[in-house]
Amino acid sequence: MSFFRPTRRTTRRTVLRALGGLGALTFGAAACGPAKPAELTARSGAASRPPEPSPAGRKRRLGAEWESHTRTFMAWPALAAGVWEEDLRYVRQDIARIARAIGEYEEVVMMARPAQVAAAQRACGSQVEVIPLAVDDLWARDTVPVFVEEEGKVIGVDFNFNGWGGKQEHTNDARVGRRLLQEYRIPRIQAPLVSEGGSFECDGEGTLLITESSIVNDNRNPGKSRDTIEAELKRSLGVEKVIWLAGVRGQDITDAHVDSLVRFTEPGVVLLDRAHPGTPPDSWSRSADQAKSVLSRTTDARGRRFEIIDLPQPDPDRIEGEGDDFLSSYANFYIANDAVFLPRFGDRKADGRARGILQEHFPDRDVVPIVIDTIASGGGGIHCATHDQPGRPAA
Repeated sequence: MSFFRPTRRTTRRTVLRALGGLGALTFGAAACGPAKPAELTARSGAASRPPEPSPAGRKRRLGAEWESHTRTFMAWPALAAGVWEEDLRYVRQDIARIARAIGEYEEVVMMARPAQVAAAQRACGSQVEVIPLAVDDLWARDTVPVFVEEEGKVIGVDFNFNGWGGKQEHTNDARVGRRLLQEYRIPRIQAPLVSEGGSFECDGEGTLLITESSIVNDNRNPGKSRDTIEAELKRSLGVEKVIWLAGVRGQDITDAHVDSLVRFTEPGVVLLDRAHPGTPPDSWSRSADQAKSVLSRTTDARGRRFEIIDLPQPDPDRIEGEGDDFLSSYANFYIANDAVFLPRFGDRKADGRARGILQEHFPDRDVVPIVIDTIASGGGGIHCATHDQPGRPAA
């Protein structure tokens, strides 16, 4: 959901263009295997679970992000497939800045390749725990399992990360789901689908928003119809109603994740990313128009009509960052315990407006702007770089 500006930076979209959208890279979930002992600590040894969705009689629930967290997971980017190149040091600065900010409010765990643990710890400071668990890139939202509640316990649903359809090398990131759950002794369910955490937006009351482009796609789930995928999402995540938005195919590496388009602030209320006034229409703005049309004509899982609030992007001429893939969407915010984190792009008027909108909808939380220009230049945001583990469900 970005505004295009010229750059020489190698990013998630330029990787996609270089590959020509081909599925030539086959580093998929089949590469998952047992973690190497050196990469796990004494927390290892999680009880395993069968790879089936929730059996009949067991109630599974996908919570909302504003519910209590045990911790936030993040990933320390490595030099994977030349994605960051000369910008690696700068994107690491952004990641450390996010981790330190969230660490003021809740526990943060940073996954890093064993040889990079010490450097990551120095950058992030003592409030962040850095663990040796090999990763390729920083997109923890997509590589970490989706956490759900079942029978009073938190379990992790592993959606078989395959590099957004084989568009980027992910030899280590494909293993993150299994290894992290082993590390924290969290039961694992292997989903019958390939997807990513950024594809899902849930209100905690059974309503799931998702873009069709990001999952009903042969680069993730070849041969599966939307109806089949919807049924499997309901079983895997415990949701009751799936609302399908069109999204955009083939123009960014994620095929248009919902977490940069539309976000819940409470059941029945969503913030919708909108282009800066006067920006020429493109596939992204048309996707937002389509999403608004769908949401205005449907109800959530409890029968409520949606309240839709526009969340306008900054003026592209006032953005301090750069890049033809720059993600200028405030919708990629992250809700933590007692705080909401959103990007600060440099357009003071738009930054202030977005902060005010979020403060209005989260009046009891601090709203904390963070500069993430390098992450945004790569087509991502704060939500893409974080993944929440929910607190223990109430008895």
